[in-house]
Order: sequence, then structure tokens, then C-alpha cells
Amino acid sequence: MISKKIYNTTSIAIVISMAMLFCSCADNYKRVGDEAIKNIFPSGIAEDFTLTYTETNGEKEEDGEVVSRVVAVLKSAVSNDFDNLSFSYRTFPDGLKVEFFDDKGMKSTVTADFGIIYSKTNLIDLQGNVVIETEDGKKLEAPQIFWDRNNDWIFTQEKFKYTNPEEGTVMDGEGMDFNRSFSFLHANRTYGLMSIKEKKDD
Repeated sequence: MISKKIYNTTSIAIVISMAMLFCSCADNYKRVGDEAIKNIFPSGIAEDFTLTYTETNGEKEEDGEVVSRVVAVLKSAVSNDFDNLSFSYRTFPDGLKVEFFDDKGMKSTVTADFGIIYSKTNLIDLQGNVVIETEDGKKLEAPQIFWDRNNDWIFTQEKFKYTNPEEGTVMDGEGMDFNRSFSFLHANRTYGLMSIKEKKDD
């Protein structure tokens, strides 16, 4: 009789231990990092995307229509629209090409492997093999460039290569800010080989 009681007590102890073991195996882990990131989906996807920026000077034509001119034309194979978010933006995962036109119709071209336009701040982030070329042949190459559309100002903290065929110069450096026409240019640091065209005396 005593052995039967010991057996029942042992069985009850095993059952309680197993129940505690299964309860302690519950997944109470609070997920962080990549596991906690919510999936974000675009509100719209456009293929063979073309966006034309225009501006008006307030003047009107004889028929009453407001005079406007094309400032820039942006083209991309794919555009993802995330305007459904509180901080809206648009991405160009397959690269983009932007053509800018000044008051005289002179064109500058920008190409990049990837781009983001932040709608609220009017800031454009260009990444991967970024190349800016002006109509007179000036060229800037960098892995990443930011363009502040409000102030028409371009800057980078990355390494760059700037070629100016008019002056016959090639400049390598790191960190630069400039206006779109390259009429003002400030480099934080320059290094490497710099060739400068000398003026000939008459």
C-alpha cells in the first residue's frame, strides 16, 4: 500500500513538472531589430515614369493663359509612391535621369542608380554612380549627392571627381557643395592629382 502511494505521488510530481516545463517554454520574447520592423508598401507603383516640373513668372499671354517654362524633367523605369505615410516620399529603385533647364534653356543632366524624393522637405537623395553633366561639359561624379530643391543647392560628403574641360582641370576630393550651374563651388578637401591649365602669355 505504501509503494502505491509513493507511485501516485511520483506520477503527480512528474505531471506537475511537465506542466511547469511547457508553461516556461512560452514565447515571451520581445522582438527588436529587423523582427520589429513593420512592412511598408507603396500606395502606388508607376512604370515608365515621367514627371515634368514647371514654374510661372506671373505673366500672361494674350489669350489669358499664364506663361510657364519647363524647369526639369525626371524619367525613371519604376517609381514607388509612399505618399500614404506621415513623412511621404517617392523612390526610384531602378535608377533615374533628370534634365534641368535654366532661364536660357541650357540643360544639365543628372543620372543615378537609385533616388528618393522627400515631398515635405523638397530634398532629393541620389545614390549609386551619380553623374551631373552641364551643357558646357562640366562633370561631377560621386557615390551619393543631395539636392535641396528649395534653395537649388547640391551637396555631398562623399568622395568626388570634378572635371572642367573649359579650364582643363580635374579635381578629386571629399565633401563639396555647389549650385546647379557650377558657377559657385566649395570643396571641403581636395587631394590626389589635380591638373590645371596654364594661361599663355601673349
